[in-house]
Amino acid sequence: MNPPGSAISPSAWPDASPWNIAAPDGAQLDNIKTQIDLVLLALESLVGIGSEAMLEAAVELGIQEVVSDRVALWRLRQSNPIRKGTGGRKKLDIEEARALVMMSCHLAQKHHEAIRRAVCVLETLTENNQPPHQAAQLGDYLDQFTNLYQDRMEDEHRTTAALSDLGLKLLIDLLFYGSTQGVRRLWMALLDRTAPAPRI
Repeated sequence: MNPPGSAISPSAWPDASPWNIAAPDGAQLDNIKTQIDLVLLALESLVGIGSEAMLEAAVELGIQEVVSDRVALWRLRQSNPIRKGTGGRKKLDIEEARALVMMSCHLAQKHHEAIRRAVCVLETLTENNQPPHQAAQLGDYLDQFTNLYQDRMEDEHRTTAALSDLGLKLLIDLLFYGSTQGVRRLWMALLDRTAPAPRI
């Protein structure tokens, strides 16, 4: 029997525990779609994956009912409220959020070696007080991330330096999302980042 509100077989979820931590409310889901889109943007920028690789990942995970084709994928990513354009869906339900989390972590795991190498280069440069652009790999990644972000997002407040900082943070995050417990880590991070501030 499928869980309430889910059209996907429970066997598609690798481990039920991530989803049992907590269920996001409507406001959190609205913010989660931005965070997931940025994770995928970082993957695109680092390893050059496109929609075809994302759709292949959906098939491999058995979640193609949610991410069925390029149009469905575009609409899910276009639901990010800071994206340019108004043609995408404005809502993201919990099943779609789970599917995008699984797909993101699956792709991060596939490209774990490339992510690990980039993080190692970043650590070396940081220890030597050298800027990330000093290394070609990181320089190319940050340039691509900044270009894609500025091309796709309606966000005039982030400077190039701020986008570089965001790109580096996402790069480090990808290392953890590509691990064995990646799905749990990303889901918990999304819930934590979108939780409402406590009242004082």
